[in-house]
Amino acid sequence: MLTKKSTFPAFTIIELLVVIVVIGVLAAVVVVSYVGVTEKAAAASMKSDLANGSKTLELYYVDHDSAYPATMTDDGNGNYCPTPTDTKYCIKASSGNTLTYDSTSPYDTYTLTADNPASTDDYEIVPGGVPTLAIVLPSITCPGGFIPVPGSDTYSTSDFCVMKYEAKRVGTTDSPVSQANGLPWDVRTYAYPIDNLSSLGQNIENCTGCKLITEAEWMTIAQNVLNISGNWSGGSVGSGYIYSGHSDSFGNLLEASASDDDGYYLTGNINPSRQKRTLQLSNGEVIWDFAGNIPEFTQGIIGANQQPGLAGEVNYSWKEWNNSLLLQNGLPNIAMPISTSISGIESWSSSQGIGKLRSNPGYTSTQLYRRGGGEYYDLAYGVGSCGLLSIDFDGSGPYTGARFSSPPQ
Repeated sequence: MLTKKSTFPAFTIIELLVVIVVIGVLAAVVVVSYVGVTEKAAAASMKSDLANGSKTLELYYVDHDSAYPATMTDDGNGNYCPTPTDTKYCIKASSGNTLTYDSTSPYDTYTLTADNPASTDDYEIVPGGVPTLAIVLPSITCPGGFIPVPGSDTYSTSDFCVMKYEAKRVGTTDSPVSQANGLPWDVRTYAYPIDNLSSLGQNIENCTGCKLITEAEWMTIAQNVLNISGNWSGGSVGSGYIYSGHSDSFGNLLEASASDDDGYYLTGNINPSRQKRTLQLSNGEVIWDFAGNIPEFTQGIIGANQQPGLAGEVNYSWKEWNNSLLLQNGLPNIAMPISTSISGIESWSSSQGIGKLRSNPGYTSTQLYRRGGGEYYDLAYGVGSCGLLSIDFDGSGPYTGARFSSPPQ
């Protein structure tokens, strides 16, 4: 007797492939979700450690004559304590977190950084701040006497190198040098007629592509240093004033110090004072006399009859950047401190140390930009100071120096 053969349905190859793809998609979703949750948990843990650590450091600051610890050492169990060890001020790191503490003399500021392998980001905190993303900057190679500067999206600049010190002209050479000793180079003695400014920097030894600093590069540095809490007398951005360098008549033009810890070198001032000549960048580098000591040319120019100024003004004068009339015409936005987009900067004046604008709206000649300031004018000078100068000056005008930049070498 014949019996009917039983048949069972089976998956086709296409169906199997579909199932495999679906399983793969689900697995990817699960992995991504897990990674996302893990990253968020790690970030929350790091931020919590930094916030708690900041409170501990402020207690230390109050109890130790307004100074933060010089160093913090891990005891091997995640406890970061001042050296010599004082357990009252130890900072406890959560599981998986590693803390890094950095401070330099006179220990009036610090940076506390947290790292966790489960997160692609590190976080950091400074006095008076909140935990923020730590920017890990690529390492670039610069010529001798130059320092690396992080680029800025605001000004469309990539990382570049800039002279650490105001340019010095040493001996009989026409090549400017970045070094601490020596007085700033008076560009007028070399660059008159002023058309020669465009070629300055081409002869700097061991520096490929060196040029006079551009306006975008100047403002990139200004934006950077304005955002560093340690550059402010009040210990946080916008609190007190940003240091504006040598800007009185004491000592006239000054040499720099070879020690970055001696920011008041030769000024006759001590901490606290506006006269501090050093400013720190976000990558830890220090720049000398970016504000004060001597005005510095940039490549910036402004056309005839385009200068901003006050109604009825017929002579050169110093004006506050936050005067609304200055924003109506003349200088492009990139040249103004407001372009840095720092919170509250639209209300800042020379009282915050950013300097002033010197212009004459009635002047009919093309004008050059002179940045940073110099001695004698005090509050007029700062990282945002801009004193305009006629392109047809006769070479006997105000002492003006320079600072040069280069691409990574």
